[in-house]
Amino acid sequence: MEISDIKPGTYLEIKTDDATYTGVLMPHPSLAEKDHLILKLDNGYNIGIEESKIQKIKKLQKKETLEKFPIQKVPKNSNLPSIVLFGCGGTIASRVDYETGGVKSAMSPEEILFTVPELKDIANIKDAKLLFSDFSQDLTPRHWKKMAKEVAFILNQDVEGTVLMHGTDTMHFSSAALSFMLKNLSKPVVLTGAQRSSDRGSSDAAQNLICSSYLAANSDLGEVVICMHASSSDDFCVAHRGTKVRKMHTSRRDAFKSINEKPLLKVSPKGKFEKISDYRTRGNDEVIANTDFEEKIALVKSYPGSPTEIIDFLVDKKYKGIVVEATGLGHVPMGELSWFDSIKRAIEDGIAVVLAPQTLYGRLNLYVYEPQRKLKEIGVIDVEDMLPEVAYVKLGCVLAKKENPEEVVQEMRTNWAGEITQCSKHDFKPEFD
Repeated sequence: MEISDIKPGTYLEIKTDDATYTGVLMPHPSLAEKDHLILKLDNGYNIGIEESKIQKIKKLQKKETLEKFPIQKVPKNSNLPSIVLFGCGGTIASRVDYETGGVKSAMSPEEILFTVPELKDIANIKDAKLLFSDFSQDLTPRHWKKMAKEVAFILNQDVEGTVLMHGTDTMHFSSAALSFMLKNLSKPVVLTGAQRSSDRGSSDAAQNLICSSYLAANSDLGEVVICMHASSSDDFCVAHRGTKVRKMHTSRRDAFKSINEKPLLKVSPKGKFEKISDYRTRGNDEVIANTDFEEKIALVKSYPGSPTEIIDFLVDKKYKGIVVEATGLGHVPMGELSWFDSIKRAIEDGIAVVLAPQTLYGRLNLYVYEPQRKLKEIGVIDVEDMLPEVAYVKLGCVLAKKENPEEVVQEMRTNWAGEITQCSKHDFKPEFD
C-alpha cells in the first residue's frame, strides 16, 4: 500500500525497521517533519514515524475512534438519586479533531456518558445540558451568570445535586462565582474537569466525573466544590471548597489544591466518603441566583519596578474596583515608584482598592510596617487570606449591590462562603505530593 493512498482516520498496522505499530492515521500537522507519518496509538498517544523506515503498511478493519461517538440517550433509573450534568466546555468535554490533529471542545454531555458508563450505576441522570463549549480561558462573568441561573433552577427541582464539567484553567474563578451568586445553597454543586483529554490513556476525566457524581448524588454537602484527583495516581479524589481552591500546576492530574485550609472530603471511585474538614450540609432551602456583577473591575499584580501608571490607567478608564495582588503582608511599591498617590487618587474618586495576598498562603497584616499603615489610613481594603481571584470575583458581586465605601469594606471583610479563614494556623503545611 502506498502512503499517498492512505487517508487520515484510517486504522493501520505499520511495520518499521524497529517495531510494529497500530493506530489511527492523523492529519499531518503543519509543524511536523514532512517525511513523517503521525499515528495515534491505541494507548491514546501520538507517535511520529519516519517514512524511510517503514517496511509495510496494512489497513486493518475499521475501528471506532473518537471522531464519531455514537450518541446514546441519557439512561434513566428512578431507583437512584437524581442529578443533572452541565457541560461547560474544557478538556473534560473534548475530543480529537481529525482535521487538525488537535483537541477540540465539541463533545456533548451525552458523548461523555458514553465514555463513562459507570455513571448509570451511580445516579439517575435526569438531564445533561450543554451550556456552552468554550475553553475556560475564554469565559467571562456572563458565563458565570448563566451557570448560576441554570444551576439554581435545577436545584429547586427534584434533584440531589449538579455536576458541571468545566475547563480547568479558570475553574476556580467559576467555583468562586457560583459560591457567591447562589444564595441559600443547600445541595452540592460540583465542578470537575480533566487535565488530560479522554482519548489519552492517562486521562483523569473518567475518575473525576465518577467521584463528582457520587458527591452530587450521595454526599451530605451543601456547598460549591471542585472535585479532582488528589494525587497523580487513580486512588481517590478530593472535594475542595469553591472559594479556597486554586489550580497549582499546569499539567499534573492533582493540580488543584485547597489553600490555607484542608479539603472537605475524600471520595473514592467506589463512592466511599471520608470527611476531612467541616462544611455546610444539605438542607431544603430554595436556592436563589443573585447574578448582579460589576464588570468594570481589574486584578493587577504588584511587582518590583511596576509603574504607578497601572493604577492611573484604571482610574482614567473609570473602573469601579481594583484588586491588587500585594507582596508579603500587603506591600505595594512605596519608594521611588510609589503607588501611594495613585491609590489615594483612586479611592478619592470612589474606586474600591482591595489588597489580596500574592503569596497565596498566609494572610495580610497592614499594621506591621509603617507604609502599609498609611495605605490602611487612606481606605485600602485588605481581605486577610482571601485568594486574589476570589477577591476579584467577590468585589464584582459586592460593587453590583453596594456603592457606599463603608458598606463595600464591610461586605468584602464578611465571610459569605468560607472565602476568609478565621484563624491562620502557623503549623499549616501546604502539601503537593
